[in-house]
Amino acid sequence: MEAAAGPAAAAEDRKGGGMGSGRSSMDREGSESDREGGKREVFEFFGWVYHLGVNSIGHEYCHLRFLFIRGKYVEMYKRDPHENPGIRPIRRGVVGPSLMVEELGRQKDLYVMRFYSRLDEKKKGEIACATAGEVKKWMEAFDIAKQQAEYELSRGGSARNKLTVEPEITLEGHRHRVRRYAHELKKLIRIGQGPEMLLSKSSILGIRAGGNIGGDVGDAIEANEWKCIRTMNGIRIFEDVAESKMRKGVLVKSVGVVDASADTVFEVLLNLERQRRYEWDPFTSDLELVESYDGHYDVVYGTYDPKYLARWQSKRDFVFSRQWFHAQDGTYTILQLPVAHKKRPTKSGYRRTTLNPSTWEISSINTPMGTNIAKCLVTQTLEIHEIGWMRWKNSHCSKFEKTIPYALMCQVSGLKEYIEANPSLKVQSSMAVVQSKVSNISIPSSEYEEQDLRDEFYDAISTDSSSEEDESDDEETDHKAKVRLKNVAWAIRSFSLKKSSVIDANKELDPRVAPATIDPSNFHGSLHKGKDDSDTNCWASPSGAGFMIRGKNYLKDNNKVIGGDPLLKLLAVDWLKVDEKMDRIALHPKCLVQSEAGKKLPFILVINLQIPARPNYSLVIYYASDRPVNKDSLLGKFVDGSDAFRDSRFKLIPSIVEGYWMVKRAVGTKACLLGKAVTCNYLRQDNFLEIDVDIGSSSVARSVIGLVLGYVTSIVVDLAILVEAREESELPEYILGTVRLNRLTPDSALHFGA
Repeated sequence: MEAAAGPAAAAEDRKGGGMGSGRSSMDREGSESDREGGKREVFEFFGWVYHLGVNSIGHEYCHLRFLFIRGKYVEMYKRDPHENPGIRPIRRGVVGPSLMVEELGRQKDLYVMRFYSRLDEKKKGEIACATAGEVKKWMEAFDIAKQQAEYELSRGGSARNKLTVEPEITLEGHRHRVRRYAHELKKLIRIGQGPEMLLSKSSILGIRAGGNIGGDVGDAIEANEWKCIRTMNGIRIFEDVAESKMRKGVLVKSVGVVDASADTVFEVLLNLERQRRYEWDPFTSDLELVESYDGHYDVVYGTYDPKYLARWQSKRDFVFSRQWFHAQDGTYTILQLPVAHKKRPTKSGYRRTTLNPSTWEISSINTPMGTNIAKCLVTQTLEIHEIGWMRWKNSHCSKFEKTIPYALMCQVSGLKEYIEANPSLKVQSSMAVVQSKVSNISIPSSEYEEQDLRDEFYDAISTDSSSEEDESDDEETDHKAKVRLKNVAWAIRSFSLKKSSVIDANKELDPRVAPATIDPSNFHGSLHKGKDDSDTNCWASPSGAGFMIRGKNYLKDNNKVIGGDPLLKLLAVDWLKVDEKMDRIALHPKCLVQSEAGKKLPFILVINLQIPARPNYSLVIYYASDRPVNKDSLLGKFVDGSDAFRDSRFKLIPSIVEGYWMVKRAVGTKACLLGKAVTCNYLRQDNFLEIDVDIGSSSVARSVIGLVLGYVTSIVVDLAILVEAREESELPEYILGTVRLNRLTPDSALHFGA
């Protein structure tokens, strides 16, 4: 590790302080980009993270480190270079196009993300942050750095040659000497050097260029009909009238605005500390962790003394699971379901209670510019038996107030009051913002070219990153870092339902070519097309009217409109069972694309959704156009563009039309940039583009798909795919294709060999 420090420091000395000076990095480049006829914007990200790993003798360590990303270059320090001019980085490297970043979720009170190489998954390592929100920001930062690397590759010439010889980020390797006191993560937290240390060392998105780093999302139109039936302590309680008509149970929800960031509220909800929960939770306050399966799923045991609810005399206990997700727009979702666990059998003196299935959703609310108080909308949804609910709703208020559902719905009110009474929680979400600046100069790689960078950045992540400096240097840093970052507040978009998006086919498809005739009878998949809405284990092609997409003036008013008819025609769907994850299905001799009819089509888009399970499945969806793709259109740029461009634009909008409400909450209705959430591999040949979507590459996606597969025989799901429009010339958005999957049967999947 020390090998990288010397040359890096020499480069900084030549620059008169470099990053350590605390100045903007915009003054560090310009010559090369100027010669190529233009200047470009550069992004900077910097802040404190935990570096996790195992040293050469097998001891776990967790060190606080300052990470700095500028353009495609990354450096790691022991102290903040802004406050310590001339400090040497202990690692530096370049983010390459093969870098993959995966969110691993919550592990021992920290939120972890894993880095690995797409080409060699043995090169891997981890860093962690205090909150899931900070992990999301760092993932966005590395994604932008990756796009910078892709951009330089696309320029060709000298820039391309430089990138190919520069060491890419790697994540493995050991130090030559072993630190005397490498700490295991759990021990480190116990002695008071865990997440609380990062409260004064939050990640700082020092963006030095304009633009929004977060991908905006669209929505599918839901059929809920929520009616407000009661208010209490500033909290509204709703009943879903539409859902109640279709099922035996009743859905109710309590909604409130909390003056704190979504990150803060999420942390409060997940915290099992007894004394804290006693201050806001009137029911599930005596909790203990039974088992944690991964960073997004655990099982909790709780007890309850019913003296506050006079209906029971004996003490109660309960066991429930918690599963949580963090959406691309920053919204947190927590699913809670009653479960049984062998480590917590029935207990003498307690009567086992089955808790009502419930969910929490926490989404940020935009606040006026210049204000430091974050706000979020907290929604708790609860399933209640219809008979009991109607009896409670029609009876006197006091009877309802002595029920478990009422106690559960009071949690939102308790949470709101608890945060209001603890200013420190609001302070954590009111951090000073580093102002963004725009600069049109880029970073020279000359200082990197002159060095022999033997150690790649993957090594900095996976190995003990301490230098020969004394540990006291780290302790000094704890008192110096005071800059905080305000959590990103995502705007609540207003939807326009008055107009639909109209597709200009001549804009996306070649107008000089006469449309070809597509005969659906020539194309068949293993899954049959549904005859009507009552048919099962089948597919259909719905219109785009159930989806909201960006309108013509979206960049000005943020309005979204109802989607129109899809641009591409849905030909067929294959529902396949595979022994191993299978890429490049379009090249298989039995594939529809390789048929005589398929070879004659102007263009085919193949979406291969790879579903991890036992066995594995592939849902392959085939779309076609009646004319070749216009090379100058947004679709043309997507079809023939770089993988980085495709990852940043390929969007999917899900909508559970029919199915268990908990699955609906897990899947959601918000659009997802698939290339940002999971690994997507692209194959462009002849007249087709295949997109292999590896759902198993993300622990979050695996968790969601596991829940969906449990109910797949009883759900109807609509999917819409599109290429996200970000420029005025690309608007309005249009839906590329849709598909409806009606109550699939896993056993009906056709076995498909390599």
